[in-house]
Amino acid sequence: MPEVPPGDARDRLLPLLLLRGSWWGSRDGDEEQGCNGVDFKDPDWKPMFQKEFESRFDLPHIRDLFPNASPIPSTFCLRMRTPTEDFAGGYPSDEKWHGYINNNDRVLLKVIRYSSPTSAGAECIDPDCTWVEQWVHRAGPREKIYFQPEEVKAAIVTCGGLCPGLNDVIRHIVITLEIYGVKKIVGIPFGYRGFSNEGLTEMPLSRKVVQNIHLSGGSLLGVSRGGPPISDIVDNMKKREINMLFVLGGNGTHAGANAIHNECRKRGLKVAVVGVPKTIDNDILLMDKTFGFDTAVEEAQRAINSAYIEAHSAYHGIGIVKLMGRSSGFIAMHASLASGQIDICLIPEVPFDLHGPLGVLRHLKYLIETKGSAVVCVAEGAGQDFLEKTNTKDASGNIVLSDIGVHIQQETKKYFKDIGIPADVKYIDPTYMIRACRANASDGILCTVLGQNAVHGAFAGYSGITVGICNTHYVYFPIPEVISYPRAVDPNSRMWHRCLTSTGQPDFI
Repeated sequence: MPEVPPGDARDRLLPLLLLRGSWWGSRDGDEEQGCNGVDFKDPDWKPMFQKEFESRFDLPHIRDLFPNASPIPSTFCLRMRTPTEDFAGGYPSDEKWHGYINNNDRVLLKVIRYSSPTSAGAECIDPDCTWVEQWVHRAGPREKIYFQPEEVKAAIVTCGGLCPGLNDVIRHIVITLEIYGVKKIVGIPFGYRGFSNEGLTEMPLSRKVVQNIHLSGGSLLGVSRGGPPISDIVDNMKKREINMLFVLGGNGTHAGANAIHNECRKRGLKVAVVGVPKTIDNDILLMDKTFGFDTAVEEAQRAINSAYIEAHSAYHGIGIVKLMGRSSGFIAMHASLASGQIDICLIPEVPFDLHGPLGVLRHLKYLIETKGSAVVCVAEGAGQDFLEKTNTKDASGNIVLSDIGVHIQQETKKYFKDIGIPADVKYIDPTYMIRACRANASDGILCTVLGQNAVHGAFAGYSGITVGICNTHYVYFPIPEVISYPRAVDPNSRMWHRCLTSTGQPDFI
């Protein structure tokens, strides 16, 4: 991952605890004092909290750096289906069109009013679970824009690992840029390293180039982890005269995008940096889901069904499927729910024992004795305490995990051999098959809208933002507010309870 200023995300961790779970003072025995210093005895604490929230979620804008920047009428015109060669007669405009988003439009971040901190999945701000409205910026095209289309050189970069939908997002960023009238659009090859490796030349992009790329998986531009220092990236952007950068990636990639945004501001450059959250694990804060997740859950059904058939067809058959989920078990949980064939679902957020009277292996024995077969779904980040630490990291700074799937397979075989019960254990790891496939229809729609809204945000003058879906509406977030830590499954959430109801599994600890 590119070099990121120390504390860039960590310093924002404490305020973000406000948004996740019951954060109030019971953590240190004082229920009258919030962990960020809010005094609940103060009758005005609620408006003060809202004001602080609005300040944190205010979107960075070009005018922050250039107060005298003059907007022009938007060139996003649905009547203009192809970009014109020039704008001699003035910019095309739909000034009377009622399709623009007002800058004051907002979307509610949370829509459930919990009456008690003990309610399933409750996210409370104070000990009384007071309802506090928290509004975030609605995404979409604005009536005024801050970039002249003919002066824009836009670049797109895809970082990290592969994910279904990358080509869909690239395609619609390009198409939407052309509708605005942008003629200089390039792709940066192989992630951030494309800014430093002289052997990697930028790829010219146009509607003609991207027209059919969504019909296949992977990324037209290629991906990689890591990259050069932020200062080198900005030097290269300045040299290439790039003034719009669209970054597709996860938490680490977004940390790099935010650092690029800050460096551009530090240098006084009029550059819009906009992120599109790409993580198959669905572990980005504050968002309903990220693109690629629905496809991953759907593709996981093939592996789970194969494991079920193998287990069901064998004498004392046990099928084990390992799915992605480094620190968040969303894929494993949703895939288990969707399949209806899983007996045990293991995720990083919920501790478990393999051995012992309450362990997973003892329950597998019970399932073999009562059902004759069993299917286990495990997220890759689950049960890492059982395994030897690798003490190595990948180029993005992520700890390289040991293989929990293989470990459970081996321990299961050994356990049943030791107790004298025959067991036919099959193990399936579909990780790279899932990552490389084409986006399904649901993700295709999500990618289309995310790509369009990323371009709308850049032309509206916003920078250091990312686009996402929140309570079914598309919104803009400041990047620091979504990268402080990975989003995780709440073991007290209704969705996890639903998964437990579906599998019928007990507590394994």
